[in-house]
Amino acid sequence: MTRATVTGASGLVGANLVRRLLDAGVEVRAADLRRSVAIDDLDIDFVEVDVRDAASLAAAFQGADVVFHLAAMISIVGDPTGDVWEVNVGGPANAANAARSAGVTRFVHCSSVHAFDLEKCGPSLDETGPRTIGDHAPVYDRSKFAGEQGLLAAAGDELDVVIVNPTGVIGRHDHTPSRTGETILQLRDRKIPVNVAGGFDFVDVRDVVDGLIAAWEHGRTGENYLLSGTRISIKELGQLVAGLTDTRAPIIDMPLSLITPLASLVLKLTPSGKTPLFTPDSLHALRYAPTVSHYKAATELGYRVRPIHETVADALTWFTDHGM
Repeated sequence: MTRATVTGASGLVGANLVRRLLDAGVEVRAADLRRSVAIDDLDIDFVEVDVRDAASLAAAFQGADVVFHLAAMISIVGDPTGDVWEVNVGGPANAANAARSAGVTRFVHCSSVHAFDLEKCGPSLDETGPRTIGDHAPVYDRSKFAGEQGLLAAAGDELDVVIVNPTGVIGRHDHTPSRTGETILQLRDRKIPVNVAGGFDFVDVRDVVDGLIAAWEHGRTGENYLLSGTRISIKELGQLVAGLTDTRAPIIDMPLSLITPLASLVLKLTPSGKTPLFTPDSLHALRYAPTVSHYKAATELGYRVRPIHETVADALTWFTDHGM
């Protein structure tokens, strides 16, 4: 039986990936800081892991045929504690070293579209686009590319690595919820009073999981594969949510030129432990949101995407069924 270790297993992508692997008859070891409700009812071997701790990773990877490295720290508020850089840059390198020592035969790293420079790529992006380097980009974006570089350096010629770069992930088993899931809930509950200009590319978590598994089975060593879905504006997303929930979408449009100067103040005034409605980093993502091509993943991995309205409808149903 094939044995897989999944880091970040309690997150949105991890919870869905673990289920797919189990359905395929794969023996799964789930590794995370803690076992969450997202994977509580699954027949898995759970191990407590901190990607900053090389020893805990070594134990988690023993006997694994493949590692799916999903553990990361997403941030729209910069990196005030240094944890974002430590987890997103040091973590992949630590995981590569541990996987190499454990004799893992395949390593699939889940990075992000933000590892590509969304500000400098122009109106469209593929895998040949510029990578995120320089202080003009949010620290999270820079950490994702630096994490890829650290991973590949640690892997050397001994570890077979493939990297996937999803866009904004939406879907079921989003217990936390994720930043994207939280936005959908805020739109549903009319907590976002205006249509903020800009947009983003959103992708179904099930399609991302399909892409991860296809990258394991068919991806070329050392290659990146963008796993995108559909680019829509935040206004269109709000209208879609309103139509699916029989609520009313915001009617006032707010250009980024008006809202951007307020972002730093909103960040400063938001109570500790609360997620700001918007920040300089989140507005950067909305302002620079190209059309993201998944042609490479489609041709080499057989990657396909669901319609965005189906993805949002399924996510809303899941949230409602789970009292969220």
